Amino acid sequence: MNYTTLSHTNIKISKICLGTMTFGEQNSESEAHEQLDYAVSRGINFIDTAEMYPIAAREATLGSTERYIGTWLKHRGKRDDLVIATKIAGPNRGMGYIRQPLDFSAKSIREAVDLSLKNLQTDYIDLYQLHWPERVMNMFGQRGVSTIDSNWKENFFDILTVFDELIKAGKIKHIGVSNEAPWAVMKFISESEKHQLPRIASIQNPYSLLNRLFEVGLSEVCMREHVGLLAYSPLGFGVLSGKHLEKTVPNSRIDLFPQFTRYTNANATKATKRYQELAQDNGLTLTQMALAFVQHQSFVTSTIVGATTLEQLKTNIDSHQVELSEKIIKEINSIQESIPNPAP
Repeated sequence: MNYTTLSHTNIKISKICLGTMTFGEQNSESEAHEQLDYAVSRGINFIDTAEMYPIAAREATLGSTERYIGTWLKHRGKRDDLVIATKIAGPNRGMGYIRQPLDFSAKSIREAVDLSLKNLQTDYIDLYQLHWPERVMNMFGQRGVSTIDSNWKENFFDILTVFDELIKAGKIKHIGVSNEAPWAVMKFISESEKHQLPRIASIQNPYSLLNRLFEVGLSEVCMREHVGLLAYSPLGFGVLSGKHLEKTVPNSRIDLFPQFTRYTNANATKATKRYQELAQDNGLTLTQMALAFVQHQSFVTSTIVGATTLEQLKTNIDSHQVELSEKIIKEINSIQESIPNPAP
């Protein structure tokens, strides 16, 4: 396994991070523990979760993912050789069951952190992230911003102040954002520098062969300001394994949760077929090429991989050994130019 340092910290993290959003929905507690054991045996020390997991989110399973990780941590011990990341959910219609109000007020952040600590059965969280912004913006399938959210008021300073208190209390160590845009990343950085408050170490956004929008604006910001990308959905809900090209695979995420259409439109399918052909022409599987491409990017700190079976997890972890030639990268870019970002 390859390792790097989380930006602006002294924390060593594996270049592959175990994503856990299937724990509690598609994976039982024992299966979750098997995945965690296997990932650690392969050198992964970085585990990502969220208070709202598993996905698809529903009240009946809320917090199950964190609780499954918590029982594993309690049984395993050796907490200090792991890096645990979790997130607070921002405003979202239909998720009022998480808390009221669902916002980033001091009260909400403190409550969310305490509940995650309880669920995870740990005294501290290594990386605490804002799951998505409070303001209305382009994310989850939207390409751009056409209107400004007039109901939202800037509160970057307030949020960082609360995080400062929680860091000093020992409950969290470092902070990050997720599903964010360049403007807010720079606002968080400027406020932290102006007031000597905690600095964001990471941004967790989608990045894959089917969605390279991170390269527009965010990549430069993050490289210049040293904010590491934790790339999620590198296989686009399994689409970039190629397994759905003929027909939807039964009991897969796309089969179980048809409401998630981000990676299943006609252009995404067209692009996936071309990427599959390119991979096969070069003696690779599409999974290998897709994951290796993400890991190839200099702005990617760690690639978040998830799986529902140990076989899938093994394949995903093995991808860290694959290196892509400049010829393959050039051909990947050619496909991107002809079918740009079909799954924003």
